[in-house]
Amino acid sequence: MAAETLTSNAADAHAGTTEVAHESGGGGLPQFRFEYWGGQIVWLLFIFLVLYILLSRVFVPRLRRILDSRAQTIADAVEQARKVQAEAEAQAKAAQAEIDEARTRARGLAAEAKAKAAAELAKSQAAEDERLKAQMDEAEARIRSLRDTAMANVETIATETAQAIVEKLTGEKTTAKDIAAALSQGAA
Repeated sequence: MAAETLTSNAADAHAGTTEVAHESGGGGLPQFRFEYWGGQIVWLLFIFLVLYILLSRVFVPRLRRILDSRAQTIADAVEQARKVQAEAEAQAKAAQAEIDEARTRARGLAAEAKAKAAAELAKSQAAEDERLKAQMDEAEARIRSLRDTAMANVETIATETAQAIVEKLTGEKTTAKDIAAALSQGAA
């Protein structure tokens, strides 16, 4: 009997739920039923208020601090980059000035070295000219002495040649005095 009671109670319970469902309009979602809207609006406002308080008091300030920190970090980095860039430009200008100064000094040194080399060249060329002039004077003196010697020999050779010609033509031997006398007569 107990088993029968249990089965009948289960059947009644099942029938009771079916009756309630049929009585309330045939099922559906309770969110769309007007009798539950008051409680739903209260819970909606409560949850909205809790979320608003959490966002405005906890999450948004933390997010704001993070964003402000990032913005400050970026601004500091940009300012540091500008300082470094300005410093680099100043160093580049200083380096360019040093390069220009070094070029000017190098040009001056080159001009000075060129002038010094030209002076040394002129000095050595003058010394070489003097040496060559001395050699030329010495050579001219030797040439004069050789010419004078040759001229002295020319007279002797001419006299000997004249003697040989006269002897060949006439068959008689002549002396150097006879040829010298004949030459002096022809010149007068």
